[in-house]
Amino acid sequence: MRISTGTAGLLLAAGEGARFGMPKAEIEFAGERLVDRAVRTLREGGCHPVIVVLGATLVQVRGAVVVHNAAWRTGMGSSLRAGLAALPVEAERVVIMLVDQPRIGPGAVARLIEAAHAGASLAVATYGGRPRNPVLIAREHVAAVAGSAVGDVGAREFLRANPGLVTQVPCDDVGDPADIDTPHDLAALSGGADPAAAPTESSSVSDSAG
Repeated sequence: MRISTGTAGLLLAAGEGARFGMPKAEIEFAGERLVDRAVRTLREGGCHPVIVVLGATLVQVRGAVVVHNAAWRTGMGSSLRAGLAALPVEAERVVIMLVDQPRIGPGAVARLIEAAHAGASLAVATYGGRPRNPVLIAREHVAAVAGSAVGDVGAREFLRANPGLVTQVPCDDVGDPADIDTPHDLAALSGGADPAAAPTESSSVSDSAG
């Protein structure tokens, strides 16, 4: 496991999962809760610490700092703001993930961190050329991203407003951004090869984080 002490991980997992029938954090995929799988992905990709924002359900999460967003019903924006406010002062950057995309692997997180080490201050994983998740944000942009996170919008509006600052990082071979909204989605994603199982690299905008 690669550890980049300057990179925190932030997992947004506060929703109630209305279309699924239960909070997504507690859904099991491949024998593992989505929240635990995502925390592991961030940690194995090089993030420390990992912050998890919960809301509709409060559960214990090993290996992470849990933040409760009492305003979770207002949308993803409030969860993003709560998580960014909890970043440790020593964090130079943060990698943001959503809890309902279990086939994104640690390799995608590692590639964003490598892009940051190469000079990127905003980096977005792409699949088939389309920006999705995870997203990396340098400390210098955290306040502005938090200020633009309103309602059910996360980092998306800030990324759209600053395309010249965004580094796109292809991650087709280390992840699949398909999300789980319904039991049918879970069944569909549970079959077939899992790109998230690809090994984490040792060396090295529209749908992004809301």
